[in-house]
Amino acid sequence: MCLQARRDESVGLSTSSYMTVLVPHRVAVGSTNPVKIAAVRAVLRRLHAQADVVGVAVASGVPDQPFGDEETQRGAESRARAALERSEADLAVGLEGGVVREADGSLRTCAWAVAIDRQGRRGVGGSLAMPLPAMVARRIDAGEELGQAMDAVAQTVGTKHGRGAVGILTAGLIDRQGAYEILVTYALSPWLAAAYFDDDSGR
Repeated sequence: MCLQARRDESVGLSTSSYMTVLVPHRVAVGSTNPVKIAAVRAVLRRLHAQADVVGVAVASGVPDQPFGDEETQRGAESRARAALERSEADLAVGLEGGVVREADGSLRTCAWAVAIDRQGRRGVGGSLAMPLPAMVARRIDAGEELGQAMDAVAQTVGTKHGRGAVGILTAGLIDRQGAYEILVTYALSPWLAAAYFDDDSGR
């Protein structure tokens, strides 16, 4: 069950007496990818040091290489819902990375996180929008996944289970886990700022 705590007393992030944080103790991640699990664990353990975060093998319900924000977000949501159903977790998180076709024909990255709990609370966070080199885009257009394309271009292996395309293309300034931690935090805002989301008075 989720722990309800005042932010200024238990979390130390912001000091509003109005704010409460709903901290889930048991969290399922809709993937066994170690980067996704580590990203969720890093965020949750800032809130609760003993948070239990586990990966659950589930299908995304979308192609291995999602195209467009809508399809990518749908994959994240499918992962979250399936992980919640297949676990005893209080809350589940789905993460999905994709690519988006720009108006000029180039490709950029995108990523989405969806969080869902057993009370029906839902949150979404997304972005990780950065341009992809033409040599990578051509390989994706030929049928490769982004991770496979980056492996070939960068002459490496395991890109999607490690630093990610973002890690390679930013020269290590930010890696895939770090980028995903931001999305997970966005998706958890309905729990992190529960009072605001639960207040229907219009204030």
